[in-house]
Amino acid sequence: MPPKTSALSSDALARLASVLSAGDCTGTAEALNAGCPCVSLDRQALLDALARDPRDGALQALLAESRPHLFADAMAFVSTRHVEAMAALVAAIERVVALPAWQETVLGWAPAMARQTTAAAGVFLGYDFHLGEGGPRLIEINTNAGGALLNAILGRAQRACCPEVAQVMDALPDAANDLETRFVDMFRSEWRLVRGDVPLRTIAIVDEAPQGQYLLPEFLLFQRLFERHGIAARICDPAELVHSAEGLTLHGQPVDLVYNRLTDFAFEAASSAALRSAWLDGSAVITPHPRAHALYADKRNLVLLSDPAALRRLGVDEATVAILGAGVPHTEAVSPARADDLWARRRQLFFKPASGFGSRGTYRGDKLTRRVFGEILAGDYIAQALVPPSERRLEVEGAAVDLKMDLRNYVYRGEVQLVTARLYQGQTTNFRTPGGGFAPVLAVPCQVSGGAGASPAS
Repeated sequence: MPPKTSALSSDALARLASVLSAGDCTGTAEALNAGCPCVSLDRQALLDALARDPRDGALQALLAESRPHLFADAMAFVSTRHVEAMAALVAAIERVVALPAWQETVLGWAPAMARQTTAAAGVFLGYDFHLGEGGPRLIEINTNAGGALLNAILGRAQRACCPEVAQVMDALPDAANDLETRFVDMFRSEWRLVRGDVPLRTIAIVDEAPQGQYLLPEFLLFQRLFERHGIAARICDPAELVHSAEGLTLHGQPVDLVYNRLTDFAFEAASSAALRSAWLDGSAVITPHPRAHALYADKRNLVLLSDPAALRRLGVDEATVAILGAGVPHTEAVSPARADDLWARRRQLFFKPASGFGSRGTYRGDKLTRRVFGEILAGDYIAQALVPPSERRLEVEGAAVDLKMDLRNYVYRGEVQLVTARLYQGQTTNFRTPGGGFAPVLAVPCQVSGGAGASPAS
């Protein structure tokens, strides 16, 4: 069934005409997010994009039956100016992380496992942003960001659903920039950085109880992708791996590279024993790895990144300090000694566990009870200045609904490979919202003239 269509409201259309004539890409993106609520996801095209392997019937059923809110019904619009600002902040953080003083500082509070060195950079860094009033603001960095391959496929199943959007878009450009090939090349790059010209033969995609993971469909898609490129791939729990003098094996077969999807970032769990040993003796290439998490994703790093004086002491140049000051919300360590002050300012803060992931254990300050606040004080938490997410208005079951929106940049070695959105309701990102889920991002150009088009942010 083709997607439903609907026109912009008269008010939104008038505003869109105004901002288009002014070449205001930020205003255009905001107008489209607020005024184009129709469905752009072609579900049949999505199924066709997934049907590339005889085993994919089960994969399609998995997505349709148990993960109905993984993919949003519509695309999201972001100005090119904001896409460029996010890329500039990513580049700034890369410059900081390369500094020996930064590495010495953050590895000082990291687990000992992170001090092991490797030439591998770490695949799929995820830089997550909210669009604040002054532009994009970095909320956090993740080292095992999921969804990139799902979003690459999702982007091929979109169509312009409003006539007004079609006027902004010439057409979605062909996928000349083949994301799937780039992703495979990224894993080959990780391998070459450590092993040189030795052929990469086998990859293990590792997560705890993978058959029960919500993003299992992506594991299956990666397995098929690697196989199409001549690399044997298996999906497994870390406890299935065995490490010995011969190296890392899975059911007796050697493992060259581990695509690590675990949230056991320092390999501390008993089930991670084989990975821990292989990491320490370098007998397998593991990506992403404990060192990458310590250098980028430990939430305590945000305290440094939002502190200009601390950055200057580490030797960061003024231009980079300015970029970070504009893009990283002020973040501070939580301590019992500052309890009264933090409680008084709680409505302007968002609390996160320093070593946490996803939305587990996170709290908006205005939702806190005294009991939960006491638990935060007893734990290892940071408090970040609250940056409310922007919104995307969609039509869900015939009614207009405002969904919150955050933006994820998938990054490898400082290069932004893909920008995508996640649409949701509630306190934090989830995949339980009707009409919500992953959404492709279209970057609205800042100079629109006679049919210039938007393009997928990648």
